[in-house]
This record gives sequence, structure tokens and C-alpha cells, in this order.
Amino acid sequence: MNADSDLTIDRYRDLAEFRRQIRRFLHFSELTAKEHGVEAQQHQLLLAVHGLPDGTNPTIREIASRLFIQHHSAVELVDRLEGIGAIVRHPGTQDKREVWVRLTPAGRAVLRKLALAHRTELERSGPELAQALNSVLRHSRRAAAS
Repeated sequence: MNADSDLTIDRYRDLAEFRRQIRRFLHFSELTAKEHGVEAQQHQLLLAVHGLPDGTNPTIREIASRLFIQHHSAVELVDRLEGIGAIVRHPGTQDKREVWVRLTPAGRAVLRKLALAHRTELERSGPELAQALNSVLRHSRRAAAS
């Protein structure tokens, strides 16, 4: 099948099911974050900061990049999380003009609860998500081999 041709109905169904599974998990994540007193993007920010790879500085720019949001939006999220005591700002270690973000003990506690809830949900729903992804990939590999 060339790039200009349409997909089969089965491929559309696979894509729709994969998207449904992703959305189901995201819906769970949004509700769970609210139950723990934070918004979904605030949870994402906490996770992004705590889960940064070694050697990556927790700057607003880095956070914005990882969340796929504008710098000013990341600043607003940081402001709100700082307001509830989940994070603090401090100067960078080498460039004191840089502002780094780190979780407070309260922020780590909220993140831990959310991470455990998400792990449990992935253990429950992950097989269906993986199956949906495998169906999409299986068709993609077949199309590439043709």
C-alpha cells in the first residue's frame, strides 16, 4: 500500500481502539490526580521533575519541554505547586541566574501516592493497552513488508 492510499477499515478500528485505551488511562489519571488534590498537569510536572534523567537540570525550560507546553505555562504550574507546598525553587548550582525546581517532602508524598495508583491501574489495564498497540504495529509491519 503506498502512502497516498487509504487504510483498511480494520486498521482504522485498530487505531480507534488504541486511542480509546490511551484515553481511558488518561481519564483515570486525570480523576486520580484530582482525588489527590492536584490537577493532571500538576501531576505531570511532579513526575517530570522527579523522573528526570541523571544529569538533566530541573529548569522551567526543561520542564516545559517535557510537558510540551509553553514556558509561561510551566511557570504558572510551578507557581501553583509552590503555593500548595509541593515544590520549591532554588538557584542553579553553576548558573545562579537559572531557577531549578525540586519536590518538597509533601510533593514527593503526593507523587508517590499517584505513582502507586497509576502502577496498579497499568497492571490492570496495561494488557489491553499493549494488545491494542500490538494490533496497530502488526498492521504497520505488514504494510512495510508489502
